[in-house]
Formats: sequence, C-alpha cells, structure tokens
Amino acid sequence: MVDNFEIRSRCELLAEYMIEHNATVRSCAAAFGISKSTVHKDVAEKLKYRNYTLYIQIKKLLDQNKAERHIRGGEATRIKFYNKKQEKAM
Repeated sequence: MVDNFEIRSRCELLAEYMIEHNATVRSCAAAFGISKSTVHKDVAEKLKYRNYTLYIQIKKLLDQNKAERHIRGGEATRIKFYNKKQEKAM
C-alpha cells in the first residue's frame, strides 16, 4: 500500500506536470501510466490539503479544460468523418 507521503508527492508532481504542459487529466494519466480517476482525485481533492497555492492554479486549468472539452470533442469527430470520407474516395 502507498503511504501518505507518496500520495502527497504524487499530487504535487501531477499538478506541476499539468500546469507546465497545459495538459488535460487524460493526457497526464497517459504520461504517468495511471488512471484518469487517480489523476483527477489527486489534483482536484487531495492537493487542496497539501499545497493550496498549487491547487488554485490547477483548479483554473481544470475549469478551462472543462469549458473547452466540447470543442476538442467536436474537432475529433470532424477529423474522424473527414478521414472516413477520404478512405471512400480512394
């Protein structure tokens, strides 16, 4: 079992990575090889008690990502159907 020190360190590490790379929870999880739920719980809940200043920064990033997610999803769908159209043309 992971002790509290490791969890707290991981919270800060994940948050710093997300801020530095302007990353989403999903991309951060992929980079560290852990689940999206773990990343989200660490930065959205546990970080608040460990490093409040860092928590405020990550909260702004999470809110920004949430506001933009419909745009990223729409773009991914557009690309998907464009690629299907290109395959049919060949």
